[in-house]
Amino acid sequence: MPKTTIELPEDLLVDAKAHAARQRTTLRELVEAALRSALGRRPTSDRFRLRDASVAGHGLQPEFRTGGWERVRDAIYDTPQ
Repeated sequence: MPKTTIELPEDLLVDAKAHAARQRTTLRELVEAALRSALGRRPTSDRFRLRDASVAGHGLQPEFRTGGWERVRDAIYDTPQ
């Protein structure tokens, strides 16, 4: 994919970055979408976007903080240790 440089007024760039952050996207994706919209084009392919499924918490439960992936896998498949 070719790269290019564009010059924007400082206030527009600040607003665009803030908007992109609120939309949980990148400035690049925001600019691409705006250009496609201005040109009346649709994206050539829909990219897969994994939804944010994180939950509020304090990380791993104490019994899984050590032992690595093997310990988690064994618990998932109920493998005795």
